[in-house]
Amino acid sequence: MPPEPLVGMLALPHEFILLGIGGLILVAAWLPVLIKRLPLSLPIIFIALGFLLSFTPWLRTSQTAMTHDPTLEHLNEIIVLIALMGAGLRLDRPFGWRRWRSTWLLLLVVMPLTMIAIFVAARWGLGFSIAAAILTASALAPTDPVLAADVQTGPPREGEDGETRFGLTSEAGLNDGLAFPFVLLALAVQAGTLDWVHWSALQLAGDLAVGTLIGWLLGAGAGYLMFRLPSAKLSETGDGLVAIGVTFMAYALSVLIHGNGFIAVFVAALTIRSTCPDDEFHTAMSDFSGQIERVLMAMVMLLFGWAIGRGLLSALDWRGAAIAVALVFVIRPLTTLVAFHWSGAPVMSRHLMGFFGIRGIGTFFYLQYAFNRADFAERHAIWAVAGATILLSIVVHGMTATPLMAKADARRERRLARESGG
Repeated sequence: MPPEPLVGMLALPHEFILLGIGGLILVAAWLPVLIKRLPLSLPIIFIALGFLLSFTPWLRTSQTAMTHDPTLEHLNEIIVLIALMGAGLRLDRPFGWRRWRSTWLLLLVVMPLTMIAIFVAARWGLGFSIAAAILTASALAPTDPVLAADVQTGPPREGEDGETRFGLTSEAGLNDGLAFPFVLLALAVQAGTLDWVHWSALQLAGDLAVGTLIGWLLGAGAGYLMFRLPSAKLSETGDGLVAIGVTFMAYALSVLIHGNGFIAVFVAALTIRSTCPDDEFHTAMSDFSGQIERVLMAMVMLLFGWAIGRGLLSALDWRGAAIAVALVFVIRPLTTLVAFHWSGAPVMSRHLMGFFGIRGIGTFFYLQYAFNRADFAERHAIWAVAGATILLSIVVHGMTATPLMAKADARRERRLARESGG
């Protein structure tokens, strides 16, 4: 039986719905100022509000519908895409194989090791099928570009923010694209239609190549229209909405020709950012993307809190809880220390990049995408483990991001001051 549609879920008059949406937008805009120096984050507050909402009769739907509704799948997809564009626009460091060494270590060493560890834990610790274990690993391995704003780089044109913020931002920009082929692998295994040559050559390597090409071409074209067109440049509008247009075009065009849309969006953002990098329009696009992302994120966190109150974690046992704790406190930190052992990166940066492996909305999208296309017997258990991991990550990382990153930023400023003074 298909899940109950989102339309009509709210048992409130139309005017009250508008009142709630307006209040949500105002709170999402205001709260960052209020909690700027507090060990709190916007997601924590909206999860708490959503949890309280679950005890009211205002939202009338089942928890199953909330975790499988196609509308929510597309909502999470859009949030991730906007976050990827924003991440690419904020990176001031030019692309380069050596300059991006931290990124490659996080993507090519930390993420695969994390996936293997989660797969083993899910397969033999929880007794999942191979397909379910692959899905759990692919959904939980990548860090989230949406919920990691406090540990990522600042606005464009403000200079380097240090290795920690750069590494976490660039990793979050690319790892969604690398994780998605493994979601497709899980679906193929579940359906019994896996063809290793087709998956590795087309869905992995081929899709990545096509997505990269589309992102570069569209980014180069958009960059020309924004900054180099002889007359009527797009940047002269000052309208950051342009970034959203490029985001949707890059993703849709790439997916239509069987490319990796997540990679296409991030590569397009990097290509645009490299075009006239000192132009103020980069900041306008980044700011607008961030505003839209923040409002949509608040909505999803509200629904996440509601789902927790309605039993999202009811299938969680001590083994699933142990996996969630291990991922946040052991697996991600340990694999990062291993990957960066001979890297020469500052010790504090290694520890912070390992600790702030934030999980979030990307995981929601992967699971909704998979469960809307195949039936997994372990569906409730996977949601419970994923939900517990995300909740733990949001609370722990949300409460520690402000003080730890402030300490790291202060240490970096002192080091730069000593170097400039010498």
